[in-house]
Parts: sequence; C-alpha cells; structure tokens
Amino acid sequence: MIFASRRSGALAVPPLACAVLATGMALAASAPFDDLRRQPPVHGDAAAGAAKAVVCAACHGSRGTAVAPTFPNLAGQSETYLYVQLRAFQDGARDNAVMKPLAANLTDRDMHDLAAHFASLPPGAARPVAQKSPRGDTLFHDGDPAAGVPPCQGCHGPDGRGPRPDLASTAPQPAWSTFPALAGQNAPYVLEQLKAYHDGTRVGTSNDRVMQGVAHNLSEADMAALAGYVSSL
Repeated sequence: MIFASRRSGALAVPPLACAVLATGMALAASAPFDDLRRQPPVHGDAAAGAAKAVVCAACHGSRGTAVAPTFPNLAGQSETYLYVQLRAFQDGARDNAVMKPLAANLTDRDMHDLAAHFASLPPGAARPVAQKSPRGDTLFHDGDPAAGVPPCQGCHGPDGRGPRPDLASTAPQPAWSTFPALAGQNAPYVLEQLKAYHDGTRVGTSNDRVMQGVAHNLSEADMAALAGYVSSL
C-alpha cells in the first residue's frame, strides 16, 4: 500500500508496495482499455439468461446471491453494468483468473442474456459484517475533502442502490447504467476491489480509472470501513 500523511502529504512506500505498484502499471499498460463513457443501456433475454447461468451458480448462487463473501452478489445489479463486466473479463480489460476462462467463449448475446437474468432477480442480503463503522458512513455520504476523497453517493446513490441521474438536466452526464449498486454487497469482495483500485491493478475501463483516483487517497482502514458500511445497507 501507499500511505499518505494528511499533515505533511509525504508518501511512505514499502518495498513490497513498490513491486505491487510496478506490476499494476505493467498490467495497465498491456491490457485493453474499455471506454464506457458512451456505453448505451443494453437489453437481453432474462429467460434465456437463466438457462445459461447454471455454471454461474457455483459462485454467485442460483438467485444471484454469492455462496461466499469473497464473491460478488449479482442479483438486482444494472443490466448494463453486468454486461460490461462480462465484456471486460472476456477482452482482458478486467483481469481475473476464474472469470476470464468462463467469459472467453461467451457470445455477445450470451452476455446480454446473462446480464438480463441477474438484473431481473431481487437483491439478496449481504453476509453480516462484524462492525458498522461511523467512518464508513461519513466517507460514503460526505467523503473526506481534506484527503481528496469524494462522497461515494455521488455515483452510487445516497442509499447505495445505484445512481440517480438528473433527467431534467441538459448537461452531459455519465453512462449511469454502467455504475454498480453497492448496497448489500459482500464486504470482503468490496474491500478486495478497493485495494485493486488503490494498487492500480484494476484500471481497464474508464470507470476503473475514476475509481483508481478515488481509492488512491484512501487508507487501508478507510477501505475496510467503506466495505463494511456498504454491506450493511
């Protein structure tokens, strides 16, 4: 990890962190980049996706609720978000030793249908966390301006259930459907992703680059507090 002193701004970089960061930079340089800023919403066949999701159930459960807290819950996520994650696993923009071979042989229609299936399922509950941190609540709703951390609710919604686009605005807006809901997500999985953003090992999409900037200024304790908080929503 890279730790920044909030008083001095100095960086303390342990040797192991240097190796991790160098590996992350190498991966970022070689992996494909997926620009999601103009990604239109996608629509698949949920019934067809249900028939294709048998293999997925081994980790993500038959109803989209993960069988272990290190795996993400998929039920109720945005259809477009799920689709672009499958696409990222397939083309290498998101690196994962388990998901990459599973996504390798999916057609574009398969990915649409699988995304539609899991998006159609009612969200399940996260596995309980040991402690709900007030710090996580503060970071999620208010951020930490002094540390350069914006509030998570700006992109993930005030209740963690997804963003709230301003339909009345004529200003350019992000592709909101590519942002995940965080409420009820498993804390160990969320923490693992925050660390990947922090270390620069998950940077394959335009959304990942935004999250890299956010997570860079989070301490390990802050990441754990946020992971615990969103799982409790």
